[in-house]
Amino acid sequence: MTQPTGTDAGPPLGFLAEIKDAVTTRAALLVLGVLALQLAFITSYIGAFHHPRPSGIPFAVAAPAAPVAERSAQQLDTLPGTPLDARTVRDEAAAVEQIMNRRVDGALVIDPAGKTDKLLVASGAGASLSQAVEEIVGLVERSGGRTVRVVDVAPVTAGDGRGLSSFYLVVGWCVGGYLCAAILAISAGARPANIHRAVIRLGALLVYAIAAGLLGAVIAGPVLGALPGSITGLWGLGTLVVFAVGAITLAFQGIAGVIGIGLAILLVVVFGNPSAGGAYPYPLLPPFWKAIGPWLPPGAGTYAARSIAYFKGNDVTGPLLVLSGWAVLGSAVTLACAVFRRGRAGAAVGSGLPGGPDDADVSGAPSEAGGR
Repeated sequence: MTQPTGTDAGPPLGFLAEIKDAVTTRAALLVLGVLALQLAFITSYIGAFHHPRPSGIPFAVAAPAAPVAERSAQQLDTLPGTPLDARTVRDEAAAVEQIMNRRVDGALVIDPAGKTDKLLVASGAGASLSQAVEEIVGLVERSGGRTVRVVDVAPVTAGDGRGLSSFYLVVGWCVGGYLCAAILAISAGARPANIHRAVIRLGALLVYAIAAGLLGAVIAGPVLGALPGSITGLWGLGTLVVFAVGAITLAFQGIAGVIGIGLAILLVVVFGNPSAGGAYPYPLLPPFWKAIGPWLPPGAGTYAARSIAYFKGNDVTGPLLVLSGWAVLGSAVTLACAVFRRGRAGAAVGSGLPGGPDDADVSGAPSEAGGR
């Protein structure tokens, strides 16, 4: 008689039982979460880009006679759909100053003595934006029997096709930030076991951010010749972008474990990238994306990078404050989660009870032990 071997596994399972054994409830929930993230990605990108329409583009009008400028500004300000938000300025020099300070995105300098006016644009703020300004003003001028001569006062460099290099540089920095934070989690557990480990993670992230900021600035500037401007300025910006995104990713992981990586992708990639003003600057985006873009790291970083590259670093205070806010918030939440987790673990040990749900991440991997 043949004896049963140790490898016999008993009667075969049914098909449904096999599915339940192969795909756990936790795995099924994570897959559903990935599906939701994917659909949000599709909705966000198509929603932002499928129908760009200019709305409220800041625009200046200058003329030797104030009544002429005011009349033209009013005409431009009341166009159907309000594509322009027009205001008058003293003269051409004031208009150029407004553009370079990023107060307006274009200006019309009227010549009452002739039939040709001068249109000032800044493709460094985004080629699609300057083209929209040219189209709108050109139609108005032609309808009045006049022509315009376009002057680009902040042109993109030859190596910066359509002014997108700033956006792609910032996207690369953002990707590095959340991937670095994710790797720190994967290597030793999503939630740091104590505040010392949290500080070490933030310190490692800062070192990475400094290196990534410098290398990104060097590649975009001297290596590829895509972006002009201060290498030091771009380096500092890159360091802040990478650290801010990484810190908020660590914070999400401290709150939600490995699910926090998905939350970081939702914030930075799904909502942040299409609203960043890269392919279509803010005045061309739908209201929702136009409203959130300046307050998210990709949007703040892209605006600041363009200011450094093409506008002598003007008007970067707001974006830098936004990025600093994310960096401080992410660091504070990361440290607070570590303190709270350590306190819960100590209470559980003192009571003789298990550590609770924090003992394992949703991935099924055990949480950090031994002070890791």
